[in-house]
Amino acid sequence: MKTRILWLLLLVPAAAYSDPKTDYLLYCRGCHLADGSGVPPEVPSLINEIGELLTLPGGREYIVRVPGVAQTDMNDAQLAAVLNWVVTEFNSQTTPTNFAPYTAEFITRVRGNVLINPLKHRAALVSQ
Repeated sequence: MKTRILWLLLLVPAAAYSDPKTDYLLYCRGCHLADGSGVPPEVPSLINEIGELLTLPGGREYIVRVPGVAQTDMNDAQLAAVLNWVVTEFNSQTTPTNFAPYTAEFITRVRGNVLINPLKHRAALVSQ
């Protein structure tokens, strides 16, 4: 019994210190694929799309409110780190120069307002 508990305790730090790329691969790759290309139009590409959304009024919030993002099992700090990783990894050409990294506090404020129809909301956002 003591040995089993010890092994479980050894696993805790590994989970607590996951990195954004690993979290992306665990939580996002299933739909958006490892390279971020997605399966448009149902699963949009993350390549240069996120950077463009960040230039639009409400785009920053939209990204957090998409159901797959807002309802992920990641905590707010993990989610902020993954979003920042996606921005830098897949969107270097389109990210606004004034981009402020996502924070856990911002995620906490926004993610509870999940979008019901993200494709419709995205179309409205882009048409502004």
